[in-house]
Amino acid sequence: MRDEKDCRKRAQKTQNINEFCPFLRQKLSESFYIEPRMSSYRIFYSPYYYADIGEGHVFPIKKFELVRDKLLAEGTLQNDEISEPQPAKIEGLLLIHTEDYITRLVDGTLTAKEVRKLGLPWTKSLVQRSFLAVSGTINASFHALETGFSSNLAGGTHHAFPDRGEGFCVLNDVAVAVRVLQKEKLATRFLIVDCDVHQGNGTAFIFKDEEEVFTFSMHGAKNYPLFKEKSNLDIELPDRTSDAEYLEILNEALPRVFLHNPDIIFYLGGADPFEKDKLGRLGLTMQGLRQRDETVLEFAKRREVPIVTVMSGGYALDINDTVEIHCNTIRAVKKIFAKTQNAFV
Repeated sequence: MRDEKDCRKRAQKTQNINEFCPFLRQKLSESFYIEPRMSSYRIFYSPYYYADIGEGHVFPIKKFELVRDKLLAEGTLQNDEISEPQPAKIEGLLLIHTEDYITRLVDGTLTAKEVRKLGLPWTKSLVQRSFLAVSGTINASFHALETGFSSNLAGGTHHAFPDRGEGFCVLNDVAVAVRVLQKEKLATRFLIVDCDVHQGNGTAFIFKDEEEVFTFSMHGAKNYPLFKEKSNLDIELPDRTSDAEYLEILNEALPRVFLHNPDIIFYLGGADPFEKDKLGRLGLTMQGLRQRDETVLEFAKRREVPIVTVMSGGYALDINDTVEIHCNTIRAVKKIFAKTQNAFV
């Protein structure tokens, strides 16, 4: 673990958001660190997690702000627990993504086919929010290694491949965070617990030949993507899987995946296994999803393994349902971890 003095020394200077795109073109050699050690819970969020993708798009881009606002209004979160990330560095993204893809993404020269596959219209604000969301996950991983737990109110963009985006996922934030931790020699063994309803195909592809990274995806068998990659452990669920069935399978799987002995866990707590999700096809209730979150978090705490939560997908008929499910993940973190300054004391 880095000490406070070293962390401050490495602290990244704030960049003017209005100079964002020119800033992205610089391949800076500064450290990735931007947050010193703080209080026990640290959650990363930026108002620029919003992007202009057009009204009526199936992707609920307003959910990030709505989750933040609801957690603050009810008192689950305090303002001093929220940190705003700065844009991820080009050099960090290039640990996973190709230079050609990043260059054309920033310049707005993706092909029409690439934009269709991404499922989101290219805008400058989309590039901004994608770089910021990656940084949020990187910084949450640093903080989790310090205190045992942290969250990003975005991220979980697991369909992004090194050379392209897919399925509303521009950049693979968890994969980049893993690479940054490897580069900085802060962790060597990683566990990705992906409970989004769609298989994390990009993540599975990226780490398919790496023994140090264990990918576990529990997803709908008949859901996107049509052609799935091979994770270390894939559990495919039939349509309308219930709370009881889901939780039984999850409880049987977690002891197996924890045999990997990870130094850190990335948990993708997707809201889309919800019974009223437009893209979900499963049958979980809000209470079942809350139990799912608590099950994963309790496993991590009992084994004293730092954990990062990211939001991943959620497309309920009523956006308020998606917001509530994501809020429940943060409530579960606070319930299980946030009673002490450090999760493992």
